Amino acid sequence: MDAATLGAVGTIVVGLAAAAAAVAGQRGANRASQSGAVLGGYSTLVDNLQEERDKLGRQLSENEVKLAAAYAELAAERANKAALQGQITALTAENERLRERIVELGGQPT
Repeated sequence: MDAATLGAVGTIVVGLAAAAAAVAGQRGANRASQSGAVLGGYSTLVDNLQEERDKLGRQLSENEVKLAAAYAELAAERANKAALQGQITALTAENERLRERIVELGGQPT
């Protein structure tokens, strides 16, 4: 083999080695890219879940406040109802007493 043939064969071998190295390097880069995408996706998912959890926590707190206000309003209405019931009982008893007094005085109760 002469020098020109050896040079051509050497160039071909070096080219093939460079191509093989490029393919191997590209595969490694793809793996790293996919790994980064997976980690980035996981991080985004965790962030989204934490935001949703915080949002639901705020909504729960707001609902607790509304629930407490509703219970307080219900208690006030029950107290008002009890007071009205007492007033009705007192007025009914007063009316009965007045009717009896009218009858005692010789009148007709209405």
